[in-house]
Amino acid sequence: MSESGEQIFRRTAPGVFVLLWSTGFIGAKLGLPDAEPLTFLLLRFAIVCVLLLLLALGLRRPWPSGGVQISHIAIAGVLLHGGYLGGVFSAIHRGMPAGLVALIVGMQPLLTALLGGRLLGERVGAKQWAGLLLGFAGVTLVLSGKLAMAGLSVAGLLLAVLALVSITAGTLYQKRYCGRMDLWTGSLVQFAASGLVFLPLALTSETMHVNWSGSFIFALGWLVLVLSLGAISLLHQLIRRGAATRVSALFYLTPPTTAVLAWAMFGEQLDAPAVAGMALAAFGVALALRK
Repeated sequence: MSESGEQIFRRTAPGVFVLLWSTGFIGAKLGLPDAEPLTFLLLRFAIVCVLLLLLALGLRRPWPSGGVQISHIAIAGVLLHGGYLGGVFSAIHRGMPAGLVALIVGMQPLLTALLGGRLLGERVGAKQWAGLLLGFAGVTLVLSGKLAMAGLSVAGLLLAVLALVSITAGTLYQKRYCGRMDLWTGSLVQFAASGLVFLPLALTSETMHVNWSGSFIFALGWLVLVLSLGAISLLHQLIRRGAATRVSALFYLTPPTTAVLAWAMFGEQLDAPAVAGMALAAFGVALALRK
């Protein structure tokens, strides 16, 4: 990539990633009523693998060499896609309030900052810590009106914590061991590995029945094309180019963006504390991303 192209990428990619990633929660809301969570994700991963295989063959992309490299890529994929998405979808399916799940997963930038210095040698300065804490406070404000405790359960809490730990570990693992991974073939390995983990779980714990409604087909297509091919590709590129702590800070902008999308599409309430929380989260992210 040329120097000018690299500058354009660094300026636009974070915003595009946040917007695309935020639509994933909208897609889940549309699709989950028609399919159980692991079945839904298994279908998504299967279609993504077919598309990635065609892209990799058509573009003649290099394949991972050696069992060690394949293992590293597969482990990062199971954490980033399997543990995170499986935990979030299953927690919501069990009745956990989506706002509470988002708040638990929203601690990911703080956990990444805490572990990044120890595992990757990344230095997190006082301004970055302040930005991370302000971002979390902003997310809490955004979700304050949505934190109903109905449906709260130990299983749901454990699944939400699983999602938090998985995406944090996946971000750090990818940064450390998969820096040279080819985007297309590496992603194929990651989604295939996640699908192999989900298959026996779905067969033994779910009916695997799918109601092929129009909204489900739209949600599945959106999550495949926009999230799994678009947002995930951007996430890999951002992790490769930036410090894990700085990249993870972008996740603070997901709940506010999702709240705006839900207000526009479903008429969900968007009150004054939520708007103030959005501004606070944006300021915190801007502070955390400063070098």
